[in-house]
This record gives sequence, C-alpha cells and structure tokens, in this order.
Amino acid sequence: MKRRNGIQIMGSLIGLVRPLIHIMAAAVVMGVIGYLCAIFLTILAGSVLVRELLSRSGAVLQDGFLYAFSYKEILAALVILAVLRGVLHYIEQYCNHFIAFKLLAMIRHKVFAALRKLCPAKLEGRDRGNLISIITTDIELLEVFYAHTISPVAIAVLTSLAMVCFIGSYHPLPGILALAAYLIVGAALPLWNGKRGGTKGMEFRMEFGDLNSFVLDSLRGLDETIQYGQGEQRKEQMSRRSRSLGELQKDLSKMEASQRALTNLVILVSSFAMLFLALHLYRSGQTGFDTVVICTIAMMGSFGPVVALSSLSNNLNQTLASGERVLSILEEEPQVREVEDGVCTEFSGASCRHVDFAYGEETILRDYSIGFQPGQIAGIHGSSGSGKSTLLKLLMRFWDVQGGAVKISGENIRKICTGNLRDMESYVTQETYLFHDSIANNIAVGRPGASREEIMEAAKKASIHDFILSLPDGYDTKVGELGDTLSGGERQRIGIARAFLHDAPFLLLDEPTSNLDSLSEGIILRSLNETCREKTVVLVSHRASTMGIADVVYEMENGRIS
Repeated sequence: MKRRNGIQIMGSLIGLVRPLIHIMAAAVVMGVIGYLCAIFLTILAGSVLVRELLSRSGAVLQDGFLYAFSYKEILAALVILAVLRGVLHYIEQYCNHFIAFKLLAMIRHKVFAALRKLCPAKLEGRDRGNLISIITTDIELLEVFYAHTISPVAIAVLTSLAMVCFIGSYHPLPGILALAAYLIVGAALPLWNGKRGGTKGMEFRMEFGDLNSFVLDSLRGLDETIQYGQGEQRKEQMSRRSRSLGELQKDLSKMEASQRALTNLVILVSSFAMLFLALHLYRSGQTGFDTVVICTIAMMGSFGPVVALSSLSNNLNQTLASGERVLSILEEEPQVREVEDGVCTEFSGASCRHVDFAYGEETILRDYSIGFQPGQIAGIHGSSGSGKSTLLKLLMRFWDVQGGAVKISGENIRKICTGNLRDMESYVTQETYLFHDSIANNIAVGRPGASREEIMEAAKKASIHDFILSLPDGYDTKVGELGDTLSGGERQRIGIARAFLHDAPFLLLDEPTSNLDSLSEGIILRSLNETCREKTVVLVSHRASTMGIADVVYEMENGRIS
C-alpha cells in the first residue's frame, strides 16, 4: 500500500475530531486569547517605558490607545492580563487533553472493532508484536497530536495574524517582516524537518514494533532457549536490534537539534531585523520612537505560538508514523465481511458443493464436496496438511471459498447473518486459548452469563470437573497467561467444555483429543457419543482411534475425500 504524506495523515486524524469540534473550537479561542494576553503584557510594559522616556525628554506624546490610559490603569491591565493568561492556558490545556483522551478511547474501540472484522483471515500469521505496538504505543503517541498539535496549529495561525495586523498598524513594512518571520519559523522549518525525517520516523516505529515482536517471541520461547543453549545468540540478536533502534533515535535527535538551533537563529535574526528596520523608519521620519520599542518588543515576545508549532515537528514524524499505522488498521478491508442483515435460519444440515480454496498460491481444496446430516457424527480422518482444519474454518466462515459454495440449512453461508451462524456452530480448535482469568470464566466464554451449575455440567461432560475441584480455588482458580499453568490436555478439555456450554446444534471438533492420553480420550469420546446424538458433529482427527464413535468416516488426502 502506498504511504500517505504528512498532510493526508493529519487530515484523516483531524477527521476523527468531528464529534468534539465544539470543544476544539473552545480550546483554540482560549489559546489565542491566552497568548495575546501574554504578548501584550510585555507590550504594555514597553509602552510604559516609552511614555516615561518621551515625557522625560519633553517630547509630545503621539495619539494612540496605549497613551490614553493612566499608569494605574495600565498596571491594573497588566495584572488582569497575567491572571487571564494563567486561567485561559489552563482551560485550553484541559480542553485539549479532554479531547485527546476521549479520542484515544474512541480510537482504541475502533481499532479493536477493526481487528475483530479482520480476524481471522487477515490476522492469521500476522506479526503479533507489531499489532501490540499499534494498540499500545502508537495509539498513546497520538495523544501528542490531539493534545499538542491540532489546536496549537490553529492558535499559531490566528495569533500570528493578529500580531501581523498589530505590528503592521504602526507601519506596513514591520508587519510584512513579522509575517515572513512567522511563516519561516512556524511553517517552512517544520515542513523541511518533517520532509527529511518522515522516512526515519516510520522506520523507527516499524523497528520498534519488530523489537516488541522479538521480545515477545523470546519470552514465550524462554524454555527452549535455555534448553538448547541459545541464550547468547538471542541476547546478541536483541542487542543488535536495540543498537539499530538507537541509531535511528540518534538520527532523529540530530534532526531535532539542528532544527531547534535553526529556529532560534531565525528568531534572533528576525528580532534584530525588526529593531534595525524600525530604527531606519524612525530616522527617516516615517514613524515615531514608540514604533521602535513597541514593534521590537512585540516581535520578540510573539514567537511563542510559532515556536510551539515548530517544536511539534521534532516529534511529529513519529506521531504521524504512528497515525499512519493506526489508520492502516482502521481502513484495511476485511477478507471476509460479516453479514448483519442476512438470512436467519435454524440448523438442518450442512454441505460443501464443489468447493475450491487456496491460501495464496497453495491450493488446499479443489472441487471438494461433502454433506453432514442432522444427528450424524461424521469423522474426517487424514494426515496433517490434508485440508481437514481448513474445511472446518470454511464451515465457520473464517474464510470464504474461491469457488463452489458452503451451505447451512440449504442457504449459502455468505447470505446467513453472522450472529445466527455463530449461534448454530461450536468450534473446538487444536490449540485452545485461555484468557488470564478464572477457569469458570474461561469456560463461560462459550455462553456469557451462564450459571455456575451450567458451567460445572459442561465441565463434567468434558471430563475436567474432578480435576478442577482438586485445585486450591476450584473453579475460581486463575490460569496463567496463555493458560501456561495447565497442561495441553487440560486446556483442550476446557475448550471442549466451552463447546458443550455453547450447546450449538452443529459441533466442529478439530483434533479434540490430540493432547489427551488414551483414557481421557475414551472418556471424552464416550461423552460425545452420549450427549451429542441430537447434534450434528464433525470430528476431525489424524488418530484412527478417535473415529470409533463416528457414524460415517471420510478419508481425506490432499484436499480430496475418499
């Protein structure tokens, strides 16, 4: 996919602000008034100095609103401006951070919703570490954009225009000089820095995500690393990746430092240029002495908004890179679209008719046909890689076929409402995933809100009830991350208990006894035979012993049934 430029990314991110635009507008107004309060603090102080110098020299004071007030009134104005600056700055920051954190919550919700739609077809084999990096650090980094970028840009533009008008009211030339200085500091330099650092910023975020993946992979494979003495090799790989990431960070820091130095140089040169221009105009009789002081003070004190804008470009490269990664997830098209307003039906059998399916260039099923009748236990036996698991994923509509049709109750599953389809099917995978939660809650995934009695009944059918009761906290025992405190067979039986609890009429079992000993396998198969006779069961296994309860057994080899 072609990468968007910075303006396109910012435009897309700003589009997410629409529901909170009124708060953003308030933040901009407060920010502009607040900055003008800060700037005019120094301008009023300078006006007092000019009046004092002119009055002591006996010069006639010029007409103007700065000369229409007494010293006490100006002092009162200074106090009011100082207080207003603090109050308005607080309100501005509050609004910006409210928007940022509200939007981050909305974006997280959108990202998880997008991932759910992409799953499993688009996420199978996807780099988990990079996904974790997007969900966590990339979204967090967007806080910089929403809290410290959008409104500062608007504030800088409006404040600069106000100051150009104010300075230009004394003479057009100082106004033009101020406009040029603001454009260089607030626009030209940030754009230049963003252009040269954009690729580096994206490269940094991608390598950061890759490092996350490597660390996650290393932690999960710690036992194997220790067993086979690969610790030093993994350590060297991690050090190499960290050094590479550090070099990128160093390059970005150098760009930041050079841009900051150049910004300060432009501000210094512009301030002196304003002083000399105002002196020239004063000596040529085009303006009064007050123009020299007021315009110079106004110029020196009004760079705050554009300096803030200029500083944004230092972190903006990484922020925009993070925005690009988040937007890519939000905009990615799912390979299998959920059906929300399709057909709703009751289960009365399933079939595949002349199905073709391939993962990329690898053909798995070709002109494949099979049928499953209500109340039937159908066994599919075959070696690994013959297409057995793929068949179940197609029946679950995790993937769509490239040719032919998969039908439930005579309806093409592409037309069946996805929620209705999920209600009709229970699917037990080869590797049961357990959440870092209690055993009861892990079983209850099959039917949220199920009572403890229903959970226990499902566990009894899966031959895991007695084991659970032997644990210190019984059904409230917490399983470790990824269920690593339980054996593979125990995890598998919890997965089977989920399927029993879900109580769907169409039960798909992918190697349900692969991690069980022969005794446990016999108990599970007997339970299936006794409790699932009113259901349609598809039992996939490479074990011949598992096929003993099947009413009909199909041999599968290279995507074909025999």
